[in-house]
Amino acid sequence: MPLPNPVARQREVVCLPAVGHHVVLGTAGSGKTTMAILRAAFLADQEMPQSGPTLLLTFNKALAAYIQSISGDVICNVKVENYHKFARGYLNFRKKMGYNAIISGWARASAVESAVEQTKGRYKPHSFFQRPLAFFDTEISWLAKHGIQSSDDYKSRDRVGRAEARLERKLRDAMWDVYQTYIRIRAEAGYTYDFDDLATAVADELEVDPTPRRYRHIVVDEGQDLSPEMLRSLSVAAPNDGSLTFFGDVAQQIYGHRMSWRSAGLRPREVWEFRENYRNTREISALGLAIAKMPYYEGIVDMVEPMAPEAAGPKPTLVHFASAPDEVPFVLDQAKRTARTRSVAVLARTVRQVETLRCAAPLTAINLRDNSASWRPGPNLFIGTYHSAKGLEFDAVILPFLSAETLPDPASVADLGQDEAKAGDGRMLYVGVTRARRALILTYSGEISELLPTESLLYTKVDR
Repeated sequence: MPLPNPVARQREVVCLPAVGHHVVLGTAGSGKTTMAILRAAFLADQEMPQSGPTLLLTFNKALAAYIQSISGDVICNVKVENYHKFARGYLNFRKKMGYNAIISGWARASAVESAVEQTKGRYKPHSFFQRPLAFFDTEISWLAKHGIQSSDDYKSRDRVGRAEARLERKLRDAMWDVYQTYIRIRAEAGYTYDFDDLATAVADELEVDPTPRRYRHIVVDEGQDLSPEMLRSLSVAAPNDGSLTFFGDVAQQIYGHRMSWRSAGLRPREVWEFRENYRNTREISALGLAIAKMPYYEGIVDMVEPMAPEAAGPKPTLVHFASAPDEVPFVLDQAKRTARTRSVAVLARTVRQVETLRCAAPLTAINLRDNSASWRPGPNLFIGTYHSAKGLEFDAVILPFLSAETLPDPASVADLGQDEAKAGDGRMLYVGVTRARRALILTYSGEISELLPTESLLYTKVDR
């Protein structure tokens, strides 16, 4: 029996009913962003029945800028935003967003630290309060992203994505106390929200908002990065006679939400899957496939196993250095040479690594993490984290710092535990690898990270 024509199936997805929830899962390079753009254009077309104002929403800012640049006039009647811009705009419309109302950065870290210290004073001495500050910060984020409303609710939940950062149920009352103390300290400092609980505020406000919804249709691209509360707010934002269409790839899920569309209560009649890879060469895809078969990918719900593409190219080049400082000059020299004729991205795991690269890079290099950066097609040099490149693609990609000492990230290991940190960083590595269309260079010093597949046939190996 012949396989369904992928183009025909894409057209079916674009023209799905204009009412209800729809979920489309794909693999890297399967055309999800293109389908999301065309789906949004279809829903906004005033000549179509049940058309209406349409929002095309992403998680990161760079992807929103990329979509605007490649879509041209196709989505002229569609609003393209990242989630937090949408949330702030709605809360401001409802007069719930004051000046400087969102805590972040050092102010948030200070509030979390104060919350731990104040809570500790109300309990008998316990090793729980000696945990790294990152544990409390991440646990507070998890509570907000999952919309936990009470200590009893917290104790009844499986801490999905946080299992290795063990927390006995009898200690969850103390953690809940830290969380509530953090919220009080935050409010006393004049902050109403943080970036994690904005979604709950939006959902709660929409529940009591009697005004007509601004958008009849909402299309989410790279939806696997949205928290359950973000998706819950979007499901409330779409009216009963409208639609919410979710495009995602769980292989790229890096925040431990484990299929947040299910957690958020989306109930599609059918889940559409796309396995074809139109972006990567066969050789780059082979490395992506090998990563997707690593042990840290086992048990992922709704994983769509990608198919190997037909286009051929050079194998990924794996470059070994005797010392870490030698990597940066080599990486940037390769990047500058490539950027003369092609688009090239240098992607790293942490913000600190990105800053190291940016300090030595040309001033013309585009920072994917810069809120004001606009997407420029053609030959250019981009620098960013794996996360900031989600949904994007480049002619060439360079991934430095892939040593055992830096990947998985030691800070993530301390916070999440070895297995959870390996799973998260492994999925981010998959994101980085699959951004490359034609050429891929990977560099490391010392011992190579265990997150990379060991099959020698996957690479062209070079010692420097």
